[in-house]
Amino acid sequence: MSTENNEEKGWANFKEKLQNTYRLVVMNDESFEEVGSYKLSLLNLYIAISAAIVLVVILVSTLIFFTPIKRFVPGYGDASSGDLLEINKTIANLEKQLKEQKNYTDSFRRMITGDDETESDVKEEKILEIDSLQSVAIIKEDEILRQEVEEEVQSQQRQKLGSINISSNEMPLEQLYFIPPITGVVSEQFMPDKKHYGTDILAPKNTPVKATLDGFVVSSDWTLETGNTISIQHSNNLISFYKHNSALLKEIGNSVKAGEAVAIIGNTGTLSNGPHLHFELWHKGKPINPEDFITFE
Repeated sequence: MSTENNEEKGWANFKEKLQNTYRLVVMNDESFEEVGSYKLSLLNLYIAISAAIVLVVILVSTLIFFTPIKRFVPGYGDASSGDLLEINKTIANLEKQLKEQKNYTDSFRRMITGDDETESDVKEEKILEIDSLQSVAIIKEDEILRQEVEEEVQSQQRQKLGSINISSNEMPLEQLYFIPPITGVVSEQFMPDKKHYGTDILAPKNTPVKATLDGFVVSSDWTLETGNTISIQHSNNLISFYKHNSALLKEIGNSVKAGEAVAIIGNTGTLSNGPHLHFELWHKGKPINPEDFITFE
């Protein structure tokens, strides 16, 4: 009983303290003039503080729910919202444009510096595309059409080569005037005993390579060892080869004149270690020393 009485007496004292009124007087510090006075109680003070807290909570919640501020609240944004999807789409487009721009600048840089793509580079870039195509079923009609197109292309090439008319009247090689395909420093000479059947000439990048005699292009292609290579059939059973070029300017069957540009000097192929032209002359199926007939420097 004494404990219950003590609790009731304590609660009564607390209620009494809450209801006790106090006066808050505001005075001028110098003249002690009363500026204002306010009646306060602990209950009123508690109510005022609680009301202020509730008002602030309501204001903040309203700002979060009904204004764009909610986007900055971690975890509150809706991942499926239209704005977020639009942002993701824009980012994807920018990434695609950046990749295309990088490919363009890389290609332009290779063209300026002469650092050409190799066959392995091309295979690496297209490996994903090849893998995806392997899973596509082959349609019989498409296979037949592709074979017909390939046969037609081969037929056109045979017609071009068949129309080549090289004069059979041979002249001594000493009486022929050979145009230097390029002017520069000879870095390696004709050494058939070391299986080096031509002459290597150093020249600045992007220098045009010229045909040494009149003739017809019989080969214009890329190989792993010699890179971009072009060969020209001349009269007197002569064939000239131009290897390691950065670009080829003529196609199979094209007629060329002596001194006409047929390629651009480069550094392509596994047998090349710097920008140069590997030039070969073959007479009746045998290699001959180009420096016996041409001065390169």
